[in-house]
Amino acid sequence: QVQLQESGPGLVKPSQTLSLTCTVSGASITANGYIWTWIRQPPGKGLEWMGAIRASGYSYYSPSLKSRTSISRDTSKNQFTLQLSSVTPEDTAVYYCARRVDAIHANDYWGQGIQVTVSS
Repeated sequence: QVQLQESGPGLVKPSQTLSLTCTVSGASITANGYIWTWIRQPPGKGLEWMGAIRASGYSYYSPSLKSRTSISRDTSKNQFTLQLSSVTPEDTAVYYCARRVDAIHANDYWGQGIQVTVSS
């Protein structure tokens, strides 16, 4: 059974860097054929794909967030991490990590999500 669990602070001050970690169990983040993604949902809005990291370690980002986003991984802990810099209240959202299956272009496992509020 594959499980993903987001962790990190629930409250971040404006201009700071938001850092979230996704811990994966039941699957290896280095296994070929899968892409490990970050997605968020602001209140009252739809899902927004933020970026992803491949099994190879190559990361790529949404053009609208690329200048502020970094995704990295710790293979020894089977974790991948999202960093979003210079946050504003518009970055308030529920943040999800998910596993995407390359062959079918769809996410098959999701974390439960973590609420992050940006406020002073």
